[in-house]
Amino acid sequence: MYTRDAIMGILTTTTLAVSTLSLQAGAQETGWPEKEDLSFGFIKLTDMAPLAIAFERGYFEDEGLFVELEAQSNWRVLLDRVISGDLDGAHMLAGQPIAATVGYGNQANIITPFSMDLNGNATTLSNEVWDMIRPHLPENDDGNPVHPITADYLQPALEQFADEGRSFNMGMVFPVSTHNYELRYWLAAGGIHPGYYDPAGGDTSGQIDADVYLSVTPPPQMPSTLEAGTISGYNVGEPWNQQAVFMQIGVPVVTNHDIWNYNPEKVFGIREDFAENYPNTTVRMVKAMIRAAYWLDENNNANREEAARILSEPWYVGADYEVIANSMTGTFEFEPGDVRKVPDFNVFFREHATYPFYSDAIWFLTQMRRWGQIEEHKTDDWYMEMASRVYRPDIYEQAARDLIAEGLMSADDFPDFDTEDGFRPATDAFIDGITYDALQPNAYLEQFSIGLSGDDTPRA
Repeated sequence: MYTRDAIMGILTTTTLAVSTLSLQAGAQETGWPEKEDLSFGFIKLTDMAPLAIAFERGYFEDEGLFVELEAQSNWRVLLDRVISGDLDGAHMLAGQPIAATVGYGNQANIITPFSMDLNGNATTLSNEVWDMIRPHLPENDDGNPVHPITADYLQPALEQFADEGRSFNMGMVFPVSTHNYELRYWLAAGGIHPGYYDPAGGDTSGQIDADVYLSVTPPPQMPSTLEAGTISGYNVGEPWNQQAVFMQIGVPVVTNHDIWNYNPEKVFGIREDFAENYPNTTVRMVKAMIRAAYWLDENNNANREEAARILSEPWYVGADYEVIANSMTGTFEFEPGDVRKVPDFNVFFREHATYPFYSDAIWFLTQMRRWGQIEEHKTDDWYMEMASRVYRPDIYEQAARDLIAEGLMSADDFPDFDTEDGFRPATDAFIDGITYDALQPNAYLEQFSIGLSGDDTPRA
């Protein structure tokens, strides 16, 4: 077990200093932005909300920033445009900056000083598959299924598909997305193998030894792809699970909050050299997004209806208000009429949702290793070093201290920066009850019966 002093020693020697940020406690407030005109990218999902709210409520302008928000066609295009400099930053999958830094896919130095949300995804099954598993599910007193629904209930459907000579295909949004890892986690917890990657062997399909075949589908296309029968289920953010319910083509069976309570989801990603060249701009961007996230959760989600109306505009998410409002306002519909209160389906500020915890980054790295995207054993020190290259709580801290000094927010709204080490406590709040301790990533991996650990390789 690492001690706090040992952790901070590793992180101090590996975190790249941005000397002009003056991030020490009590530092002078951030100066005027070096770059004022900015272009940020996003995908049409409700968890891009901090960007939309920071824009609509004038928080960017308060920081002297004039921002243009641009919807992108898919996650690969979005990342490529940040790397090329066409975009100054973007709403990103939490795994994208990490994968870029470790060299899985495009190699680039992408950092994140801001976590955009917790939770926010769900897994939806087609009506065909739902009809196969529904008779086997336990029920509440009201006749509705008990939730969460674990993946072992998929077995009757898998057997029927096999008997009919059909493969069982499911969609996720990107190979290094939370959606991919939580769908794999859910399946493996139910004894169903989601497959391995073998990039060194030229196999990036992620389907080696798979019982269920996962492939990439852009979020807005999930419902139409499900309706066409190309896939039999998917994991995606909102509003595309609720859209399947409204279209009566599918049934959500598990949320990612059920898979891992208060799991990290999206981040705001920028190039490392952007932060170095424009340190004041970087801090001011984070300040605006912190204020937006706070507004989204303020007064027990009192602003969510207004947020849903904003997001329903075609230049943001572009889905019907009623579809977006279902999850954004704290309810979730699993089947027509089966509406349940899920107040934390989207969390934007509570639970320190905006703070970029090293422990979040390490979890994503463990999943990359578990499923073969990282093919070789890595030491615990390596996980710590990679996390510190990508996640930048130092920048976040400067932004938070500025907001506190300006009287816009309170110190109570943030972690105690004098003692915070960037690691959430160990937790067993997973659907399989396995404990995740970010200080012991290799020991964590060894707990799973399905997945790589130690010196395992994808084809061993």
